[in-house]
Amino acid sequence: MVRGEARDSDMSDQSSKAAGFSDEEIAEKVMTIIAEQTMIEHQAVTPESTPEDLGIDSLGVVDIVFAIEEAFDVSVPYNANDPSDSDFDLSSVASVIEGVKKLVREKQSA
Repeated sequence: MVRGEARDSDMSDQSSKAAGFSDEEIAEKVMTIIAEQTMIEHQAVTPESTPEDLGIDSLGVVDIVFAIEEAFDVSVPYNANDPSDSDFDLSSVASVIEGVKKLVREKQSA
């Protein structure tokens, strides 16, 4: 097997793995990302939490968005320059989870 072929295969496996997450796995992974990116105890991150509740500033939001994009191999429609103009609801952890579920499902059906 050629080295490049193995790498392409690994990348395909990662993409299908992201697309194959269950709703529960997506929720858990999003909450873990938020906890890790903000250095908050995982137990403090609940679906009802808001960025303000967790002390997350605008730079923290951007870090979380990048981490979500990397973990799920999706593109989050978030405009850091004008968050109110974004098509991605970051008002609570639950809304982020729902947004990621939608992006993963769209990718899966593409």
